[in-house]
Amino acid sequence: MAGNLERALAVLELLAKNGGRMTLATIADTLNIPRSGTHRLLSMLIDEGFVRQDQDHGEYTLALKLVSLGLIYLSTSGVADISQPVLDRLAESSGELARLGVVEEDHITFVGKAQGAKSGLRYDPDMGSQPPLHCTASGQAWLSTLSDERAIELVSKQGGLGPKSANAPRAPKTIQQFLKDLNGARQRGYGVAIETYEAGMTSIAAPVRNPVTNEVVGVVSLAGPTSRLPESRLKELAPSLLSAAADMGAATLSSPLFKPAGTVGGTPEAKRPRRAKANA
Repeated sequence: MAGNLERALAVLELLAKNGGRMTLATIADTLNIPRSGTHRLLSMLIDEGFVRQDQDHGEYTLALKLVSLGLIYLSTSGVADISQPVLDRLAESSGELARLGVVEEDHITFVGKAQGAKSGLRYDPDMGSQPPLHCTASGQAWLSTLSDERAIELVSKQGGLGPKSANAPRAPKTIQQFLKDLNGARQRGYGVAIETYEAGMTSIAAPVRNPVTNEVVGVVSLAGPTSRLPESRLKELAPSLLSAAADMGAATLSSPLFKPAGTVGGTPEAKRPRRAKANA
């Protein structure tokens, strides 16, 4: 039973990460599950309303039930109520995309956003995405509050260093560079990613701390075209970003979504970052 549940959840996650539409053979091969077993799992998910099958092409897609459950949870958790005013103000004052990410065990999930760009180029990625930790400002902001050892461990869980796509020309490729970027974030109090995740895109992010425990429970970020965000502009935006992160921290006390996890990013790690020996 537990094995079937894990496999069913893996199918849902795979569909979500691949645009919600895949063939049975691709799902089975990707997850290394026999096709007969994959067919049974998909049939079960169809019966429960989480998946549907395209009658014309035979592909399997996510149904809206899963999306609906996620939206219901976000609405009842209060995260939208507490975060949107802060994000709206930050987006308006900066003219760029403001986002809120929640720290969950070993990753960050974006759950809120506000678009400040009124015209020209806009950066507007999908909600619910989980950024790679080693080459994004959000990952850098969170990891900078941990020890070097823990930061390296979390990055390793995501597959290690190096660009996640060919379109990330400046992503750190060595432990030395990664730790140098991390130390810079510690000194500044916020992370900076200039074309390390995507060419032509720059972002900055600050950790959101629970004001009682000091635990990092999320990140607030600003992102936009590099042409609009030179380093001088990032320095101008930093005070507003840090102020928004502080406001968000105070607001998180009213949402159960931001309850201390007690396993990652805890107070001891956040208060006493340690240096690890850099290896190539």
